[in-house]
Amino acid sequence: MNFFSPADVAQNYIEIGRSKANTPTVKLIILAILAGLFVALGAIASTTVAVAVKPASLGKFLGAVVFPGGLTMVLIAGSELFTGNCLLIIPLLEKAVTAKKMVKSLVFTYIGNFIGSILLAAGVVFSHQISLFDNGVAVSVISTATAKCSITFGDALIKGILCNFLVCIAVWISFTAKDIVGKIIGVFFPILIFVLCGFEHSVANMYYLFAGLFAKAIPAYAAAATAAGVDTSVLTVGRMFGANLLPVTIGNIIGGALCVGLPYWFIYLRRKKKMDILSED
Repeated sequence: MNFFSPADVAQNYIEIGRSKANTPTVKLIILAILAGLFVALGAIASTTVAVAVKPASLGKFLGAVVFPGGLTMVLIAGSELFTGNCLLIIPLLEKAVTAKKMVKSLVFTYIGNFIGSILLAAGVVFSHQISLFDNGVAVSVISTATAKCSITFGDALIKGILCNFLVCIAVWISFTAKDIVGKIIGVFFPILIFVLCGFEHSVANMYYLFAGLFAKAIPAYAAAATAAGVDTSVLTVGRMFGANLLPVTIGNIIGGALCVGLPYWFIYLRRKKKMDILSED
């Protein structure tokens, strides 16, 4: 076959996950910072396209088409992304890694993603990249962050589950490919779907929320957002974490580990062990 079967992917991920869990902390954080930058670059490119293209419905679609570039860079350029690494539950269940190593890997990946996302947010805001289209990008940045701070805990949790179900499916499909073109195609459609549907990705939201907060602090951008009818009063650090990042992160863990990693382990690895035992008998 010119691609790996799902059973092959499950088996291969045991070693992939073992390698991730044993990556030295400093290297892991640097790789995670890169992933945060990559995802944030996909996000700002998506926003820029969405603002540039009219009507708004077409702009949103084209923005969703651009966004998968971020995860493409994550997977092909080499970096560590918290949401995709929720699949570490597979080597954990296979006893290839310990719970302590898995948690440590996820925590430091999250921290690195956070740093990378904030760096990119500061870069695009303070370089005035978001002043494009008569501050139209700035208005969109603030509006997006405000909207993310306004959803309920339950909505954020469920949208987080749905998002990382799709992200981990994208990662899983990419692992079936044996060439770069196949990996890019595999990533593209699940990510396109999650962006179009407005699901919530914790690492992307680190960028969106802090870009909005930084932009709000610049009078010209804040005035443009207010003139566009955006109520920025809910855009606070407390709501960014409590109303969005916390529930979205929990949802992402559920969506990736419990809705993708666990079922595939059960189907392709646990079942294989049982069949091997039966064949020996």
